[in-house]
Amino acid sequence: MSAASEMAKRPRLLVPALLTALGTVILCGLGVWQIERMGEKHAYIERLTQQAAGSAAPVPPGTTWNTLDPAALDLTRVAAKGSYIGDAIASVRTTIASGPPASRQLSGFGRWIFQGFRLDDGGVILVNRGFVPEGRLGEVAPATGSAVVDGFLRAPEPRNSFTPADLPAKREFYTRDPAAIAAALGLPAAPFYLEARREGDGLTPPAGVDVRELIDRIPDNHLSYALTWFGLAATLIGVFTVFAVQSRKPKVAP
Repeated sequence: MSAASEMAKRPRLLVPALLTALGTVILCGLGVWQIERMGEKHAYIERLTQQAAGSAAPVPPGTTWNTLDPAALDLTRVAAKGSYIGDAIASVRTTIASGPPASRQLSGFGRWIFQGFRLDDGGVILVNRGFVPEGRLGEVAPATGSAVVDGFLRAPEPRNSFTPADLPAKREFYTRDPAAIAAALGLPAAPFYLEARREGDGLTPPAGVDVRELIDRIPDNHLSYALTWFGLAATLIGVFTVFAVQSRKPKVAP
């Protein structure tokens, strides 16, 4: 191959080489970001696991609620002492995926049943009593009288652009937002709600939350995403390598 021919090929490879280098940096950066997110997610899951596994503590006094961070308290186990507010009941539409084979849980389309609960110190919170399949709503009546609810403090569930509009006049909602639900029920709004702990066989509505199952359902796909980005970077390098080798081969005259 002549020197002139070699020089002519270099400009042809320069732009693909620069684009390959840029793409590789971007793809590897995305892979590293997913590895960092994986570490954050594992730390988050570990914190939730520790908070949920602790002994049931009293609900924080109502006088401190304005200073609390609901996200930091998420899945803290508590025992709430007080009494249900009989007419203060609402529902949140949801879908529960079926569990693994031989699991005993309610699933399908249904609703979370929320009810007002007045604590012994006078504060009012909402209790998510559990899940009820749509076809079994008639089996569930408002709870009445005094009770000790063993459960977990939960931060409000965020909305997204695909969340349908709530129907407060019908006391029907699409997110577990204690402020919105409390407003529809005419109750003071606590910055969190109480998720009742599952008791019994898990097949009698309303079925409270199994915290281990809840934590296991938290998505943790960051490693697979990272491997995908790194794999794409390697593929890009491979494609450029093949292109460069083919470009350097002398053409055979017909």
